[in-house]
Amino acid sequence: MNQKSLNITLIILTILIGTAFVFSVKSMRPAPLPPDVIDPSHEETPPDENQEGQFVNVFFIGQNKNGEEVYKAVKRKYDPTVDGTPVKFAVTALIDGPKPEEVKLGVYSEIPVGTRLLNVIDASDGVYINLSKHFETGGGTDSIYKRIFQLIKTTKYNTNKPVYLLIDNEKVEVLGGDGIMITQPLTENSLGG
Repeated sequence: MNQKSLNITLIILTILIGTAFVFSVKSMRPAPLPPDVIDPSHEETPPDENQEGQFVNVFFIGQNKNGEEVYKAVKRKYDPTVDGTPVKFAVTALIDGPKPEEVKLGVYSEIPVGTRLLNVIDASDGVYINLSKHFETGGGTDSIYKRIFQLIKTTKYNTNKPVYLLIDNEKVEVLGGDGIMITQPLTENSLGG
C-alpha cells in the first residue's frame, strides 16, 4: 500500500470513528422529560378569584402518578411593577429553587446551589440569560441535561423571544466538564443536535 492510499484510509477511518462517537454520545443523551403542572398555592390556601395578578411557570423535576420523572411547571405569582419581566422573574425563581411547600409536593431542581443570576437582558432581538459559572459544575452529564432543560422550559413558557445562555458574560457553545455541545438560541433541540 503506498503512502497516498494509507493517508486516504486513515482519513476514512477517522471520519467513521468520529461519526460513531457522535452517534454514541447522542444515544446516551436522556430524552427530555414530559411536562406536568402543579399549583402549590391550592395546597395551602386557595387564591382569591378576585385577586389581580399574573403568573409565570417555573419548571422543576418531580414524578408523575406512574413514578416517572417529569418536568413540573410550578405557577408563581409575580407583579410586573416590582419583579420586572416575566422571564426575568421566572429565571430568578428557577435559580432560587423550589419553595418548601413545593418540595412537599415532590419537586426538586438540578440547578446547582450557589448558581447566581448575573443578569437578564430583554432586548429586541432576544433574551440573554447570564448565569455564574457554577451553573455548569457538578452532578454529571444527566444533571446538566436536566438543568438546561429546566432553563429552556422555564424561559420558553415565559417569553416568545429567542433565548440565549451566557456563562460569566460569554455565550455558551460547550457546557460542563464533559464538553456538552449546545446550540443557540435555546430550544428543546439545543443539546447534542
